[in-house]
Amino acid sequence: MFSPQEKTFDTSSLTVPRHVAIIMDGNGRWARQRGLPRQAGHRAGAENLRRIVRACVEFDIKILTIYAFSTENWGRPESEVRGLMRIFARVLDQELDELHAQGVCLHHLGDLSGINPTLQQKVQNALELTKDNDRLILNVAFNYGGRAEIIHAVQQMLADGIKPEELNDELFSSYLFTAGLPDPDLVIRTSGELRISNFLIWQAAYAEYYPTPAYWPDFGREELYEAIVAYNHRERRFGLVKENT
Repeated sequence: MFSPQEKTFDTSSLTVPRHVAIIMDGNGRWARQRGLPRQAGHRAGAENLRRIVRACVEFDIKILTIYAFSTENWGRPESEVRGLMRIFARVLDQELDELHAQGVCLHHLGDLSGINPTLQQKVQNALELTKDNDRLILNVAFNYGGRAEIIHAVQQMLADGIKPEELNDELFSSYLFTAGLPDPDLVIRTSGELRISNFLIWQAAYAEYYPTPAYWPDFGREELYEAIVAYNHRERRFGLVKENT
């Protein structure tokens, strides 16, 4: 999978997070630093996803959730949005066979309504093709927003006649786009920004957060390993305290 020249990383002594979520940020700034148009940054970011998926398989991460396109991103210039949609469609066309061969199971988080019907069909085909794979679950948050997800969940519960006294954490989680999946253990944000940007608001309540100054196209296998090492230096208490403290 990796060339002999690449550095070897040993995770045998580490606790590898089961579920890693990534806010892929900094494509535009990466391009600007190089005197390139923003679309070049988005293309580089899409190409980097291939490397990170491979690294997740190598490190035995079981679930990867990526923030690909938010509900707020529709407010960007129309030309940029069109370009992002073309890139997303191209990634599906070019990478689907390799993802399937690697045992990646694709899930979509978000709302496909309002998306070009051709792209919708590509997504549905990809989900169907990979549904039985079990080496890595890849959640693609596309046209996704944490607030919109919560509103959608409440609407569905009301439609199902859920009574207030029946509601608890487990039931609420079953109405989210991530139903049936464990919450993320580690949330990585590239480009040095320190905000969650409406991403997995409910699910990441007790996740460990790891900001890195690297722009997304530069966030590679070594940077992912460093994030796992940093995760191992955290003490996860989930709102509790250790005994005798």
